[in-house]
Amino acid sequence: MNRTPKKTVLVIETIIAILIAMYILFPFYMVCVNSAKSATAITNDPVGLAGASFSQLAQNITGVIHNTHFEFWRAFASSIIITVVSTCLLILFGSMAAWVISRNMQKKWATVIYFTFIASMIIPFQVVMLPLVANFKNIGNFVGIQMIQSIPGIVFAYLGFGGAMTVFILVGFIKGIPYELEEAASIDGCSPEQIFFLIIFPLLKPVIMTVTILNGMWIWNDFLLPSMMLGLAGKNKTIPVAVQSFIGSYVTEWNMVMAAALLAIIPMIIFFLFGQKQIVQGMIDGAVKG
Repeated sequence: MNRTPKKTVLVIETIIAILIAMYILFPFYMVCVNSAKSATAITNDPVGLAGASFSQLAQNITGVIHNTHFEFWRAFASSIIITVVSTCLLILFGSMAAWVISRNMQKKWATVIYFTFIASMIIPFQVVMLPLVANFKNIGNFVGIQMIQSIPGIVFAYLGFGGAMTVFILVGFIKGIPYELEEAASIDGCSPEQIFFLIIFPLLKPVIMTVTILNGMWIWNDFLLPSMMLGLAGKNKTIPVAVQSFIGSYVTEWNMVMAAALLAIIPMIIFFLFGQKQIVQGMIDGAVKG
């Protein structure tokens, strides 16, 4: 008697899941299809497959890559450097901070620092973006280093904005690592640095992959912070910023704009497809062990 209602619920849930997936994937479909069309074909039929071809896709992508205004390779190199350096430093400093905090949670200072990290996660970037730029200019003038429109400056900014989530995830995972391992290593004569890098850090591999993918996708796709720190016309502009400036110059050639957008998202799609299992497993391990 209960089989029919259960099947009905399953069918309804499946339909809802399909509709949600279609809603989420529709913008990606539009980018992929229209990047393989000419500007005229997009105007005539922006949703359908009419006019789409692999030869037109190759022509559009080639045109974007060799376009002197878009400067694809310069923007790609800037995005790679900023994403890799920022993510690596977030992992290094975040794991160190998380280890110290997790092993001293019974102390008031560690608890205060931990909840300060968590509290900073709820502050929107729009609230602090103007003071951030002003303070970075002042810091750069004080130390004699250019913090605005420079890669070191934006990397430093990403360390601040990405540190909270990184520490939050890692603390939950490190709590599940037996403290006896560290005690045994300490008895054997290991220094705190050796304990961290030889024992703790290798055990963080599952959750580090999660943090790497989450931070990497966020930094690569981020537009607002690079546009504020690097400028829309700066020489170190990232791919999202380059796509925005490209739209301003080629707003009538939507095939070129869509091809530029496709080039911007392909690396992160590949990165996510290879690491999606690690994202889920790392989040589960962090939640359970925490």
